[in-house]
Amino acid sequence: MSGDDGTPGNSGYGRKAFKRSRSHFADRITADGRDGWPVAPGRYRLVVSRACPWASRALVSRRLLGLEDALSLAVADPIQDDRSWRFTLDPDGRDPVLGIRYLSEAYDRRETGYPGGVSVPAIVDVPSGKLVTNDFQQITLDLATEWTSLHRPGAPDLYPEALRDEIDEVMAGVYEDVNNGVYRAGFATGQQEYEEACTGVFRRLEQLVPRLERQRYLVGDTITEADIRLFTTLVRFDAVYHGHFKCNRWKLAENPVLWAYVRDLFQTPGFGDTVDFDHIKRHYYQVHTGINPTAIVPLGPDLSGWLTPHHRQELGGRPFGDGTPPEPVRPDEAVAVPGRP
Repeated sequence: MSGDDGTPGNSGYGRKAFKRSRSHFADRITADGRDGWPVAPGRYRLVVSRACPWASRALVSRRLLGLEDALSLAVADPIQDDRSWRFTLDPDGRDPVLGIRYLSEAYDRRETGYPGGVSVPAIVDVPSGKLVTNDFQQITLDLATEWTSLHRPGAPDLYPEALRDEIDEVMAGVYEDVNNGVYRAGFATGQQEYEEACTGVFRRLEQLVPRLERQRYLVGDTITEADIRLFTTLVRFDAVYHGHFKCNRWKLAENPVLWAYVRDLFQTPGFGDTVDFDHIKRHYYQVHTGINPTAIVPLGPDLSGWLTPHHRQELGGRPFGDGTPPEPVRPDEAVAVPGRP
């Protein structure tokens, strides 16, 4: 997230046609280390913004799989300057492990003059301080399939081999029309461009309703990668995409099936306990000054409904399959959850 359209500076958002660039740094961290980056506990640091839906995928996966001790976490300030993600939430404005002020420093150590922006999620090699990957599409798949030796006991299978074709098909449609569609609508520079993107968002959401009316999760009877990817967009929908990105045909809270589905996930350990609505709202409304020049952050929507009963358990399903929920979130990574003491 950020800089993906190639526009310099935060004021550039919404001033040119939006196109999400491919991840330039696509090395993989694998069990056999075939790209030169073997899975190893403590070697790598995951850099995220809690505002960013792409980074939030990695936050959820890391929690569900119990990788907190194996893969350390750096959380960037949700408010960027024109050098992008910065570590101003940490003492002295430096990440305490990497010792850098800006994520761009890890990018520069890997390659000078790289194309594209500085995006999260990013995984950095701690010993060298170099960026390893910013491939948001592949990172979570590898956490699920390549990092298995470091998974917690009882970790769910988020990308079961027997269901991968269906998971991939569902995720492809969700990515094109929903995950990325809200950005194409929000950063549109013309009426037709906006209407096509916005129409696509709601058409895809409406296509998902019959599937989620009859089953608790998108694919199979357990949580998979597909649910993670849809969740990180839906949890932001009413707070920022409905107003800020003009995806306002209806609110998520007005759709009984999708609203119950996303609340079910939000109340599942590993999902809602990674969500920071304050970071989300401040980032979108204060950083995207090209479409919100006053940088005013709205007071709404009311977030009190996230912990209300959803009744999705009546559809059956086993959230973690034969596994177990993750342990309670670590105090140093806890975020405020609406309605929860």
